[in-house]
Amino acid sequence: DNGLAYESNGSIYFDIEAYNKKYQYGILSGRSLENIKDESRELAGVGEKRNQADFALWKKAAPEHIMRWPSPWSDGFPGWHCECTAMGRKYLGETFDIHGGGMDLVFPHHECEIAQATAAMGHPAVKYWMHNNMLTINGQKMGKSYNNFITLEQFFTGNHLLLEKPYTAMTIRFFVLSAHYRGTVDFSNEALQAAEKGLQKLLQGISDLDRIQASDKCDAETEKIVKSLREKCYDAMNDDFATPQVISHLFEACTVVNKLVDHKATICADCLKELSDTMRLFAFDILGLREEKGNSSDAREEAFGKVVDMVLDLRAKAKADKDWATSDKIRDELAAAGFEVKDTKDGVTWRLNK
Repeated sequence: DNGLAYESNGSIYFDIEAYNKKYQYGILSGRSLENIKDESRELAGVGEKRNQADFALWKKAAPEHIMRWPSPWSDGFPGWHCECTAMGRKYLGETFDIHGGGMDLVFPHHECEIAQATAAMGHPAVKYWMHNNMLTINGQKMGKSYNNFITLEQFFTGNHLLLEKPYTAMTIRFFVLSAHYRGTVDFSNEALQAAEKGLQKLLQGISDLDRIQASDKCDAETEKIVKSLREKCYDAMNDDFATPQVISHLFEACTVVNKLVDHKATICADCLKELSDTMRLFAFDILGLREEKGNSSDAREEAFGKVVDMVLDLRAKAKADKDWATSDKIRDELAAAGFEVKDTKDGVTWRLNK
């Protein structure tokens, strides 16, 4: 109806040259119309088109084609680009905020979506286009033809020659978030093991918040880090979803938590609440991280901590009775089980080295 498409042998094609007189085709990819024409010369069906760069909105179905619906022009089917534009408009409206996809879809698919929406409505449908980069395995492009293709199920079961062990969904999520979405994500056992340790470090830091006792005031360094944490994390997310930077800030917060647990720093009640709220907000609500089901729960963690504290109370009694052999044995047994016990002037602290 707007004069930007035409019929040819029962098919409907988008007229890029007519569109370009009023709008600009190639605004997303930066390609010019002449470049597109040169690249399109060998494409099938150019004989039906006015220009090589024109693309199908409706395609007349060949007799053997399974998908076919009646239309005023022919029995046929919608073009690939047209399907997506129609679905977006139906379910999200004439304008929506974010359209995602792989970088390989920038041209021609998303470029055609922009042109179709603009030609139909007089304005683009999408405000922001976000394109994630490719996945690689040990530095090589992932693909079935390379015999290195790994499914999510195989990551979770470990049932693949390139995997030494299974990895949890949260480990995979943390690994992906550790790279910027527009950067290449390279899967390897070493990288996944590092992600697994990093995730546990973060979750342990958040769990340790519950063991910190607030003081009357903060030391200057703690107060500075805590009061800037929320803003720094928001700034990172507002900077094109820079999730690796958010994780870096959360690790910095974990360092503060460790010092507080070891009584090497002090924090007031207000700052402790701010630290806890911010770490949980970004780790759980925004990045979507959580403890795996069956891995631990709040009730289990609380019971676990009480048992360790009870054992340390027995050690304290042994020390008070000058029963050094029993005291040392408890400390050594806890160390063998993976617990780090420290005697400080303010009391005993412990940490599970995962």
